Amino acid sequence: MPYTNQAGALIDAVKAVGEQLIAANPVELAVGNIVRRVLHIIREEDLSLTTAAIGGLNLSAVSDDENDDDRDGDSTLSAAAVAAAARSTLRPPSLQTLLEDTPVSAAVPQTSSSGGDSEGKSKSADKSSRSRKLKHDVIEAVNELIQDIVTCHEQIAEQAVEHIHQNEVILTLGSSRTVLEFLFAAKEKKRSFRVFVAEGAPRYQGHLLAKELVARGLQTTLITDSAVFAMISRVNMVIVGAHAVMANGGVIAPVGMNLVALAAQKHAVPFVVLAGSHKLCPLYPHNPEVLLNELRSPSELLDFGEFSDCMDFGSGSGSPLLHVVNPAFDYVPPKLVSLFITDTGGHNPSYMYRLIADYYSADDLVVQRRATAGN
Repeated sequence: MPYTNQAGALIDAVKAVGEQLIAANPVELAVGNIVRRVLHIIREEDLSLTTAAIGGLNLSAVSDDENDDDRDGDSTLSAAAVAAAARSTLRPPSLQTLLEDTPVSAAVPQTSSSGGDSEGKSKSADKSSRSRKLKHDVIEAVNELIQDIVTCHEQIAEQAVEHIHQNEVILTLGSSRTVLEFLFAAKEKKRSFRVFVAEGAPRYQGHLLAKELVARGLQTTLITDSAVFAMISRVNMVIVGAHAVMANGGVIAPVGMNLVALAAQKHAVPFVVLAGSHKLCPLYPHNPEVLLNELRSPSELLDFGEFSDCMDFGSGSGSPLLHVVNPAFDYVPPKLVSLFITDTGGHNPSYMYRLIADYYSADDLVVQRRATAGN
């Protein structure tokens, strides 16, 4: 990386890789979310160092091979602290404030016999120190992000006892590790309740979840998707996972979820969505970058051997009489969602846009490299 505009060069490099990752599987919105989170980290750390330099803070150079024990006493402001302060004030400090806080020694130039040579060496040392500090801070922040993703299931599950009460009936659909850990955590807190699991046709992921719940000692009832309306009147709460949560509070979830949400609204049953912060997407459903759905193979619905004559192109009509549509996802509008539970706590759908704004930069909503001269 060059000494000049090192953060900009790093952002371009991450965007180049991010474009390829997103293009490889555009339906997996979490991939784009992580790329944008990393870009936001780079921008925050660069802003932190710039703010510290303007404020006249004494930045100590951090070498790549320095031990963690030697950095315990480092008093330099971290990007997390700067970001927290920025979020609390909702605006950056003014230029006047920054100038007023500048020490006198920094404002008055010092004269010396060495003149330009010492000044040039000082600037070179400052650039080298800032470069190593940026690298260290970005790596540290990315490692924290990885740790947050790994532990998000446990952090969400810790809140289970606040939402699931004694002798309640919980309904869910399909299979979700987050939902599994959430329900098991409530059982570990001596909550006694029953779980209705809609099977989630045509992939029948609910069968896997029901098996896992029974293996962990939870009372479980497996039902068909079409029986949701018939059973919802006996349910106290619907708890489901999500493929992605959009900026407007809408949810992209496994197919059949909108049916469950409508049934819950009809019978005034709370519809609760569990999602880690890495599934919070800064885009809206109408954005052209968002691919809301994908069509899966018809073989999940029909046996080609039995229905081959219905899908025969050689019948003379030029097109088969039978078409099979097998979407993978549903879109649940925010008006059908009662509560989101993330690794940072519970939130109303109307607050999701503000929560998402803390994780992403407006410049990174579209992951695309800057056009170079000649393109």
